Amino acid sequence: MKKSIFQGPVTPQKIADSIAHHQVKTNIGAHDIFLGQVRADEKDSKKVAAIEYSCYEEMAEKVFHEIREAAFEKFDLTCLHIYHSIGLVKAGEICLFVFTSSRHRKMAMDACRFIVEEIKLKVPVFGKEIFEDNTHQWKINN
Repeated sequence: MKKSIFQGPVTPQKIADSIAHHQVKTNIGAHDIFLGQVRADEKDSKKVAAIEYSCYEEMAEKVFHEIREAAFEKFDLTCLHIYHSIGLVKAGEICLFVFTSSRHRKMAMDACRFIVEEIKLKVPVFGKEIFEDNTHQWKINN
């Protein structure tokens, strides 16, 4: 089972390295990427400075694996990578990276959208919004 959960933000270097590793896979004709970024939302006159993500890793990894398997069954994919952060991710940093590859663009794009929606719907990862004044509240996914 591929690991999807990683401590801290998904770095630009991780994203660049993932893309670069696919240059040798010449049967791929298209990639699609989704990057989820922490927003500096304002709620009740307070600005979000970061989100602290947590989960029961074994359960979350199992659901990520099920989504991955469903995507391979539903779409003609060559590769699929999912990286989700746990721990503190500051506003402006990447917390979710979904990278799909296939022979043709429509398949990669459709699969990427499917995966992101399934993650939001099914994966038990929870976010606590940390405000600039160090108060916090649990985030509601939408």
